[in-house]
Amino acid sequence: MLRHLFKLIWNKKGSHSLLIVEIWASFMVLFGVLSLIVFNISNYLEPIGFEYENVWVLDLNNNQDTTATREKTEKIMQLIRSYPQVESASRMSSNTPFSANTMNNSISYNKISTMADEYRSDEQLSSTLNLPMLAGRWYKPEDRVSRYTPVVINKKLQDKLFGDENPLGKVLGERDPLAKNTATESERELYRVVGVVDKFKAKGEYMSDEPALFAQIAKDNSWDKQVLIKTKSGTDAAFEAQLVKDITAMVPGWGAEVSYMTESRTNRHNLTLVPVIIFLIISGFLLTNVALGLFGILNLNISRRKSEIGLRRAMGATELGVTTQFLGEMWVLATFSLLIGLIFAVQFPLLNVFDLASGVYITAIIAAVLIIFAIVTLCAWYPSKQAARIHPALALHEE
Repeated sequence: MLRHLFKLIWNKKGSHSLLIVEIWASFMVLFGVLSLIVFNISNYLEPIGFEYENVWVLDLNNNQDTTATREKTEKIMQLIRSYPQVESASRMSSNTPFSANTMNNSISYNKISTMADEYRSDEQLSSTLNLPMLAGRWYKPEDRVSRYTPVVINKKLQDKLFGDENPLGKVLGERDPLAKNTATESERELYRVVGVVDKFKAKGEYMSDEPALFAQIAKDNSWDKQVLIKTKSGTDAAFEAQLVKDITAMVPGWGAEVSYMTESRTNRHNLTLVPVIIFLIISGFLLTNVALGLFGILNLNISRRKSEIGLRRAMGATELGVTTQFLGEMWVLATFSLLIGLIFAVQFPLLNVFDLASGVYITAIIAAVLIIFAIVTLCAWYPSKQAARIHPALALHEE
């Protein structure tokens, strides 16, 4: 029976070619959409690694003022921490969580190198974002006089560079033999690991956990003027207005802009979901065309093959047998299309395209195949039942 169905569809491949192409295109688009969905869902199920509720981002802008900017920034930090509405505040580089800014660098250890997101911050970042430590500690003010720049890395970076080796106390980076700076300055460009945190998904829950490194902000740093402010629950916009007013009064000519980390998180999520929605619309359009094509082919086959159906029924074929034949023809048609699609789809996990885990692609392939067969079955079921209900006497009489 199965061999007969394959032979029957193969003999009609010319008339079914457009539908085969439509099913193949639908499978490929559906495979892409499901890969995105599986990737995003698997990332979303992992913890983000920090707390963002009630955290504000203060962006300081000194405009044309270049006089004693470091001292003025320190005075602003003292002012912010003096408010009773503030639990903690931390200076940080411009690549704050959920922002569009990214800063990464190649980090090496023992001839192993990898790219990692680099964040500069002061000693209060761990308490401001509530970053739990897996090992070691966060850097302290007294670490500023240490030989190497103290850093905290996340578990992802530890796995990349150290594997099962204990990273605490290890020095990252390599001295440049051609550098003209002093030995002390050169050593400060190297990093000593003092602690390890678990995850830090700075771009949101839908993003994957990437290697990250937190470096203690330098004493003479005057260019990093983003401040993370963890406020107490119930703090409203009135305090925001007061904060901006007090800062601009303390340092005339400076600008201060406050954004809420929860709103930035929502914006990041929207940017992630837009391509998924676009692909879903395209996939839905293609699947609708496939469904309409299946209905048209089956209705045409029924009208052309009434005598064949009537003869089969007269020779004892049951309604279930006729229904199964027409469903089988559509399943074989879908199988032809999916075999072509699988040739392309399996290349993604084999070639590690987009550096995604193979499980993401395999799950998407299985789900896309099941969805295609489910749609084919649903669309072919009603016309097949209609064909099975044709009375043999009526069909033979019309013939």
